[in-house]
Amino acid sequence: MTKPVEPDAGAAETAPLSVPDRLTAAATRLFAEHGFERTSVQELVEAAGVTKGAMYHYFTSKDDLLFAVYERVLSMQTRRLAAFAEAEGPVARRLHQAAADVVITTVDNLDDTLIFFRSLHMLSPARQSQVRKERRSYHELFRSLVEEGAREGAFRTDVPPDIVVSQYFGAVHHLGMWYHADGELSGAQVGEHFADLLLASLRT
Repeated sequence: MTKPVEPDAGAAETAPLSVPDRLTAAATRLFAEHGFERTSVQELVEAAGVTKGAMYHYFTSKDDLLFAVYERVLSMQTRRLAAFAEAEGPVARRLHQAAADVVITTVDNLDDTLIFFRSLHMLSPARQSQVRKERRSYHELFRSLVEEGAREGAFRTDVPPDIVVSQYFGAVHHLGMWYHADGELSGAQVGEHFADLLLASLRT
């Protein structure tokens, strides 16, 4: 397959993490290891190497930090998906790239996946609604590629696009339950297999 575009390429790899990024990284690790409720603010600031004052300058509460954990990966995945959706070229190739990419970025951020399904209910109702709205927008953008392919005759039209999206992301969201970095397949290899299966199921 054609090498996927890299929407985030060019970022400075050696740039030091900002205080919010350090806190978010520490929260992701601790929430995944110990759970949101069992992680104290003191543990968070010690792991991030900052003071409580610095934390509260950027985040009003642990709830605020939990929300930032969700936002970090979701916003990154949304940017990358938008780049695939807006790129030139056959829709089948762009959907394959997008489908493989969401697997790769999910595997690269498995802690976030675990936290999402374990702790989403701990956010305030307003924050839960916002997270679900943003995830729905992401799925709708992915669905638009499926619909584009169906309009162009590249994909079958007898399966509703919503079913395609629900089935695919059901499998992606389950990755945190079985994937291990030290297993036989890399995240990229799993992504290729997932994307191949998706495209095989859609071709006319």
